[in-house]
Amino acid sequence: MSFGRDFNPDQKVILRDYLAIERTRLANERTLLSYIRSSLYLLLGAIALYQLKEFANFEYLALVALIFSVIFFIIGVYRFSLLKRSLKRLYYKTESQEEM
Repeated sequence: MSFGRDFNPDQKVILRDYLAIERTRLANERTLLSYIRSSLYLLLGAIALYQLKEFANFEYLALVALIFSVIFFIIGVYRFSLLKRSLKRLYYKTESQEEM
C-alpha cells in the first residue's frame, strides 16, 4: 500500500532536497506523536466513562473508545513506519546516484 507517488530523482540531489527530506521526516514524527496523543486521550476518556458506575450504558461507550484508542495507535505506527521506509529508500537511492 502506498500513500503517495514514488519519487525518482533524475538529477543530482542538492542541499535543498536534503532539507526537504529532513522536513518530511520531522513532520512524520510530529504526525506519529499526534496519533499517540489522540490515542491516549481516547484511553483516558474510556477509563473515565468506565468509572461512572451510575450509568451502565456508558460501559459500552468506554469499550468503543478503548477499541478506537488501540486502532489510532496502530494506524499511527503503521503510517509512520511506511513513510520512514519510503524515505530511507529515497535517501539511499539518492546517495547511490551521487557516487556515480
